[in-house]
Amino acid sequence: QVQLVESGGGLVQAGGSLRLSCTPSERAVRSVGWFRQAPGKEREFVAHIHWSGSPAYYVNSVKGRFAISRDNAENSVSLQMNSLKPEDTAVYSCGIYSGGNVYDDINYWAWGKGNLVTVSS
Repeated sequence: QVQLVESGGGLVQAGGSLRLSCTPSERAVRSVGWFRQAPGKEREFVAHIHWSGSPAYYVNSVKGRFAISRDNAENSVSLQMNSLKPEDTAVYSCGIYSGGNVYDDINYWAWGKGNLVTVSS
């Protein structure tokens, strides 16, 4: 069974950058989404990328700051996060897309354990 592993989280000051990576346990080219869950809040959609690399979708709050990309040769999907804000603090998880609404987490599976991103003010 495919499992996803996230890496690259950590602590950064507001205005800084971090890069998250999502790697599956087996080699397969699939559409992938990133979601995040802040303390006391529901998991929310962040970004999605088609298996071919296009199109990509973003939640409005990260447009212009975050960029999702994939490297099929390396079998990974990355989320470059720039101009980070304290409200970006959350556990970030990636999942494999199974179809339907890309913004809804019920349409993803094989979730990784998540990586904590903390942005200090």
